Amino acid sequence: MAKKHGVSDQTIYAWRKRFGTLEAADVKRLRQLEQENGRLKKLLAERDLDIELLKEVSRKKW
Repeated sequence: MAKKHGVSDQTIYAWRKRFGTLEAADVKRLRQLEQENGRLKKLLAERDLDIELLKEVSRKKW
């Protein structure tokens, strides 16, 4: 089946190791959490950038 879809045996073994004990619903939830985590990291990085910009503007005013 792996060859049919162009996936290496190593990849299949890695997936089994990572997801082997999970049910389909668990895998779906894990993917949702990973996406949410990525979104939150992006928001945090943007917020940190905004804070740094405000600090820089504040320093230049005085």
